[in-house]
Amino acid sequence: MGESPAILEQIGRDGIRSFVGTLGRHDVGIYVSAGGFSAEAEREARSQEQRQVTLIDLGRLVDLWIEHSPKLDDAERQRVALKPIYFLAPPE
Repeated sequence: MGESPAILEQIGRDGIRSFVGTLGRHDVGIYVSAGGFSAEAEREARSQEQRQVTLIDLGRLVDLWIEHSPKLDDAERQRVALKPIYFLAPPE
C-alpha cells in the first residue's frame, strides 16, 4: 500500500548548535524548518553573541513568500508555486 506521510520533527537545541557550528565568526544564518523549533532551540539561537541566527518555521516561510512573491518575476515565482485556497468562514 501507500507510504504514510512523513512526520515533521521540531528542531531542538542540538540541531541549532550543529548549525551554528558551521557558521563563520560573524556570519548570519537562516534556518528553515517545516517542523518548527523547540523552546530550547529558540533560546539557543537568541543566545548567540557573534552570529546572528534567524529561525523560520513553515508558517513564517509562507507569510514571507506571500509578502515578497509579487516582487518576483514569473520564473522566480514558479520555483515555489503556491495557490490560494478559499473557504467559507463561520459567521462572526
